[in-house]
Amino acid sequence: MNRDSNAYTFLFATLMVLVVASALAFTATSLKDLQAANVRKEKMQNILATIGIETDREQAEEMYNKYITAALSLTSSGAVDADVNAFEINLNNELKKPVDQQRFPVYEANVDGAKFYVVPLRGAGLWNAIWGYIALKEDKNTIQGAVFDHVGETAGLGAEITQQWFQDRFKDEKVFNEAGELVGITVSKTNNDPKDTDKNDHEVDAISGATITGDGVTNMILERLTHYIPYLKSDTAIAAID
Repeated sequence: MNRDSNAYTFLFATLMVLVVASALAFTATSLKDLQAANVRKEKMQNILATIGIETDREQAEEMYNKYITAALSLTSSGAVDADVNAFEINLNNELKKPVDQQRFPVYEANVDGAKFYVVPLRGAGLWNAIWGYIALKEDKNTIQGAVFDHVGETAGLGAEITQQWFQDRFKDEKVFNEAGELVGITVSKTNNDPKDTDKNDHEVDAISGATITGDGVTNMILERLTHYIPYLKSDTAIAAID
C-alpha cells in the first residue's frame, strides 16, 4: 500500500486508536482492584481520624479492626438491619431513596476503654458534594472529632474544610441542646467566639469568604444526625440532657 495515500493514513490512524484504546482499557481493568482497595483504606483512615487514631494506608485495616468494634446499618427507626453491610453503603446512592428505604451506617469504636460513635456525612457545598465523618463521645452528644472532604470547593476558601485547624473547631462541641433537642453545629460568620472556647454554643467560627460551603457543612451535620436520633437516644442516656 502506498504510504502517501489517504487510505494508508486512515488505516494507520485507526490501528493506533485501537491499540491505545486497548492499552488504556487493560490498564484500567488491571488497576481497578488496587483503586478499590485504596478507597477502602482511605475510608478506614478517615473513620479512625475522627476518634484520634492517625495511621498510614498500609496500617489502616489493622487499626480499623483493632478500634472499630461494630459497623451497624440502621433503619430510619433506629433498628439494625443485619442484611446490609454498613461499610459498603454508598451515601450518594442512599440519599436518592425515600428516607424509610435508606440505611444509615454507624461505626462503634473503643479506644482504651472510651466508646465513640462515628456517623458518615454527605451534603452539598458551593460547587458540588461535600462529605465526611463525625465522631461522638460515649454520651452520644459531645463531638470527639470530625473529618470533611469535597469534590470541587474553591481553593483557599471552601476547600479549607479539609484543613485540620477547621476540623479541630468541632472538637468538644455539643449536638444536642439542654432541652434534648438536636441542633447540630452551626458554622457561623457571626460567631462571637472566634477561638471556639465556648463548647456549649453549638457554633464554630466560619471560614472567611466561604459562607455557602460553611452553610453546607451546617446543613449536612444536622440533616444526617436527624436520622440517628432514635439510635442516639437509645441504650445509654445523654449525660448533658438528663
